[in-house]
Order: sequence, then C-alpha cells, then structure tokens
Amino acid sequence: MNHPQPQSEIPAPAPAEVSFWQAFRFWLKLGFISFGGPAGQIAIMHEELVERRRWISERRFLHALNYCMVLPGPEAQQLATYIGWLLHRTRGGIVAGALFVLPSLFILIGLSWVYIAFGEMPLVAGIFYGIKPAVTAIVVQAAHRIGSRALKNSALWAIAAASFVAIFALDVPFPAIVAAAAAIGYCGGRIAPDKFKTGGGHGKTDKSFGRALIDDDTPTPEHAIFSGARLLKVVLIGSLLWLLPMALLTAGFGWAHTLTQMGWFFTKAALLTFGGAYAVLPYVYQGAVGHYGWLTPTQMIDGLALGETTPGPLIMVVTFVGFVGGYVKAVFGPDSLFLAGATAALLVTWFTFLPSFIFILLGGPFIETTHNDLKFTAPLTAITAAVVGVILNLALFFGYHVLWPKGFAGGFEWLSALIALGAAIALFRFKANVIHVIAACAVIGYLVRGLG
Repeated sequence: MNHPQPQSEIPAPAPAEVSFWQAFRFWLKLGFISFGGPAGQIAIMHEELVERRRWISERRFLHALNYCMVLPGPEAQQLATYIGWLLHRTRGGIVAGALFVLPSLFILIGLSWVYIAFGEMPLVAGIFYGIKPAVTAIVVQAAHRIGSRALKNSALWAIAAASFVAIFALDVPFPAIVAAAAAIGYCGGRIAPDKFKTGGGHGKTDKSFGRALIDDDTPTPEHAIFSGARLLKVVLIGSLLWLLPMALLTAGFGWAHTLTQMGWFFTKAALLTFGGAYAVLPYVYQGAVGHYGWLTPTQMIDGLALGETTPGPLIMVVTFVGFVGGYVKAVFGPDSLFLAGATAALLVTWFTFLPSFIFILLGGPFIETTHNDLKFTAPLTAITAAVVGVILNLALFFGYHVLWPKGFAGGFEWLSALIALGAAIALFRFKANVIHVIAACAVIGYLVRGLG
C-alpha cells in the first residue's frame, strides 16, 4: 500500500517565469519600503526574493551580494540592479536599480525644499533641534556596529586607529585613507592572510527554501555569459552617459560653475563609497562643506537626518546636499531657486549612481560565468577597518556642532546632550528602530523649542 509523501518532504516546484511587468511592480514597491539602511534593505530583498517569491536561490543571492560588497557604492541598490539584470537583461537591471532610488529622490527633493525654504519657522526649527542629537547618537551606533563586526584582531584595530588619527589630527583626505588601507590589506592578505580574512562578504549557506526560478544549478542565462563585445558596449555607453552631461555642463556654464563642480565631485564620491554611506560622508563633508561651501555643518547633520527617515540608500543624502547647494548658490538666479535646487539634486544623483549601474553591467557577466569565490576580501577588510576610524571622527564632528553650536566659547547645549543620551540608550540598550528614535526626538525638539 502506497502512503502519500509527507507534505513537508515534497519539494516545492520552481515558481513560474516572472514577467518584466511583474518584476517592475515589485521593484517599485521595494523603492517605497526600503528603510533600515543596507542591512534592512538586503533583509527585505532576501525575504521577498529568496524566501517568499523564490525568484533566486539563497546561494545565487549571496554570490551576487558578495560581488556587490566588493564594489564602491550602495550594495543594496547594486544587488537589486544585479538581480533585475539576471532576470530581465539590461532593461531589468536599469529598472530595478532606478526604482530603488527614484521614490527617495523625489521625497528628498520635496523635504529639502521645505527645509531650506521654511527652516526658520518654529515648527521646522524645533523638529530639527531634536533630530540633530539623535543623528549624533546614530552615527556613534554606526561606528560601534561596523567596528564590532570588522575589528576582529589587533592589526585591524591598528588600521582603524591610524585612520582616525589621519583624518582627525592630520586632515588627510578620505581618498588617501581608502587607498592606503586597500594597499595595506592587499599586502597583509599575502603576508598574514589570517589577519585579513574576517571582512568583505557574506558566507555561503546550504539553506534552501525550495526550488527557485534561478536556482543553484540553473544555467547562466545567455545574456549573462561573459562577452568581450558586450563588455566594450557597456564601457562605451557608460562613458558617454558620463561624458555627455559633463561636456554640456562645461560648455554651457564653465568648469568652475557650481553644477559642473558638483558633477565632478560626486563622480569621485561615487568611487569612494567602500563601506557604505557613512564611510563617504566625511569626504562629502570635506568637499561640500569645507571646500565648496555648498552647505553648512548644521545643514549637513540635518541632511543626514532626512536621509535616515526616507526609503532608499543612505547615500541619498547627496540629493539633499545637491538641492541645498543649488538653492543657496542660486545657480539660475534669485527667481528660480527651487528649479536650481531640483536640477542640482537630479545631477548629483545621476553622477553618484551611474557608476553603480556600470559596475554591475560590466562585472555581472564575469561573476556569473566564473562562479568562483572573490579574492578581493583582504583589501575590503582593511578598508572597512579604516572606515571605523573615519566614522568615529564623523561622530565627534557632529557632536561638537550639536553640543557647542557656537563653538566652545558659546556655551554647552545641555538639552541637546540629554536628547543625545536618551537616543543612545534607546539605540544601544533597547535596540530601538532608527526611524522611531528620530521621530521621538523630533517631537521632543518641537515641544521644547518649537512651542517656545
């Protein structure tokens, strides 16, 4: 007598083919719900794409993520681009990556306009009075979170300490710190590989959620097979997409113009975002605040707060930087301030994210064809360690401007210190959600200052 196989032992069949428009709807939804920074965004994609929809297997998902972790740029957005490309060729990748960013882009343009145009109103000023100390606590938590994961031995601690001294005491440019850390990691990975094997990725797993549309043994799609002609095509088109707007800006406004310099500066920033947005923020600060004067230190803190409370990658704070810079510099004259800010925000976002698309479309076929483990984790490990020191410096920078807004001679902001302490306790002790902490601090700020 035959007994039916227990339901739990029957492997789930692979899901049906996913149409481009089905995927489009998912990527659009993801753009509006992608809160929580890279870890939260990757977790959402894992739950939706690996566990629930089974569009891609766990192993293929992590294989793609390992590649994105090595690249400069926002890894969660790049992972969405990679999976979209794997499913529906180049147009799928572009749609997935663009929809990951677009909702946040338009939300931030609107919030930036409210901030810069109405920031002196008691309501808005009070809200940001409470948010600033919360952001300081969030940056400290970021340094702790990354440090606890990355600093596994004395060599990595030494790199973190050296990077802190370099940027805090010696004012060494952030790109030089990244380059030095990568060189140390490259050499250290050969001299003492055990010291540099802790970072750079997410290990493989044998966990399965049933057959996936793109499963472990699914052959590489034709469009994802490495081809020299295809690589050359991506290089040419990607180069043109960067060169044409830069050439038009230079021809129309001149090299020294604010919009042209924004394009050039944020192209460089896009190539330095190893370790996430917190890592590149000091570089953005050095340039946007210190060198170009596009915004003030206080506005930089407020921009980070807005970036934390909107969906999309945290590096979207550059949209705020661009909007405020274009608005304040009145690049189209005093009668077109919103247009100036919105144009600058769009340009900055374009130049920041364009390299991410190029990296995925260039390297994806090679990664899919080889299916070998990456060998670049030692430099990434050293860079991540250096980033911890850089973020600690950023926390001190924010803390100084929040607690002594008029300098050491101007008195200590005890109320801000209490809000920061409360935010830190909520984050560290009670593991509170970042958005909830910011919202609570905004309400406190409004109650104590906005109603005053």
